[in-house]
Amino acid sequence: MNPLKAQTAEPSDLLAPLDLAFWSIESAQHPMHLGALGVFDADSPDATGRAARLLASRAADVPGLRLRIRPVWLPVGGAVRTASPGFDPLDHVCLAEPTGDFHAVAGALMQRPLERGRPPWEAHVLPGADGTSFAVLFKFHHALADGLRALMLAAAVMDPTDLPAARPAPAEPAASRWSWLPDPRKLPGLVRDTVADAGQALDIGSSVARATLGARSSAALTSEATGTRRTAGVLLDLDDVHRVRKTVGGTVNDVLIAVVAGALRRWLDERGDGSEGVEPRALVPVSRRRPRGVQPQGNRLSGYLVRLPVGDPDPFARLRTVRAAMDRNKDAGPQRGAGAVALLADHVPPLGHRLSGPVVAQAARLLFDILVTSVPLPSLGLKLGGCPLAAVYPFAPLARGQALAVAVSTYRGRVHFGLVADAAAVPDLDVLARGVREELAGLVEACVQRPGLVEGPVAT
Repeated sequence: MNPLKAQTAEPSDLLAPLDLAFWSIESAQHPMHLGALGVFDADSPDATGRAARLLASRAADVPGLRLRIRPVWLPVGGAVRTASPGFDPLDHVCLAEPTGDFHAVAGALMQRPLERGRPPWEAHVLPGADGTSFAVLFKFHHALADGLRALMLAAAVMDPTDLPAARPAPAEPAASRWSWLPDPRKLPGLVRDTVADAGQALDIGSSVARATLGARSSAALTSEATGTRRTAGVLLDLDDVHRVRKTVGGTVNDVLIAVVAGALRRWLDERGDGSEGVEPRALVPVSRRRPRGVQPQGNRLSGYLVRLPVGDPDPFARLRTVRAAMDRNKDAGPQRGAGAVALLADHVPPLGHRLSGPVVAQAARLLFDILVTSVPLPSLGLKLGGCPLAAVYPFAPLARGQALAVAVSTYRGRVHFGLVADAAAVPDLDVLARGVREELAGLVEACVQRPGLVEGPVAT
């Protein structure tokens, strides 16, 4: 038995506040689903059809894929994940026509919202026109899963692997505090928690206010909603990233965020918008999940807010700026800074999320300019129907009023960038993708020419 399937076998439960927020802010032009485009090497002409059949048959055995989201009377405005009585995996697994451009098809599919009356996920099998490869685009609604849980749900329909069994985690209450009146005996503790929560909310609010002062973004990163999507993928050598890290210092994540900053600089200059003085705010999500054990449903997220030094012409200075900003965020922790706005969802009752969804959706552009997120992947090789997974590009949803989101995964010695953009606002996404490759290549070359630039201890 695939142990990943066992980890998804959880009872239906009330949506946590952040899950309900993602469910409530969705609109036709801003679907709130995550995506991942996996590219597989085909071992036979029937590899694509075999993959589609396996996905459908295995999905039937994964409890997490049977869950739909439906409203409940109490708490007012709440919703629950519950098993769909008429679940048919064939309604969710689709076999497309052959294509020579997986990303062109993925962009068109990413712009289509998931159907809300059934389990909110899809798997689109895309045959390659040359017959040597095929792709699978997975889509999971953000209310069903965050990046890590979406990975686990997708991995549960891959070929069985010899993964160690997960250590059981302490059970979490299925219902939230909004579901019934509190026990009078617990009132003193609730009062203390409420005071602490108010202090946390004030800290986050003041941090957000400070983060907006002097913010210098670019019109290229904001857009009116068109509902269209374009995707692109970039593969980088992880050894090159480590070479930069060992030379300049910082972590792998610091280097990758700096690469994004440098790629944005190249892109803005090439398209004629100019990068001088540009310093967009990047939201970097931080998972609050346990590293091991059964993973709870829904989202466990906070975040860091980082100003990307796009306007700085020195690539090493950009990296040092990113490293310093990330160090400050880590020292403060993911609970109180400006990037921790997701935690404020816990202080809003379900009906508040329902009523304020459109307003909250509009506020995203005031809080940050671009999303840069890291999605973890297992180091072992994954297969589907015996066909090895050669590349996987994670895709994040676009917030209202924003034109671009960046997701990054490391798999089998390579770094996989998944870029999602509003197709009308960013018709030149390929230029940005090229900028990502050129930026890392430039950093590696600069490290060769200027070795020994480490300032302070190097993170491992």
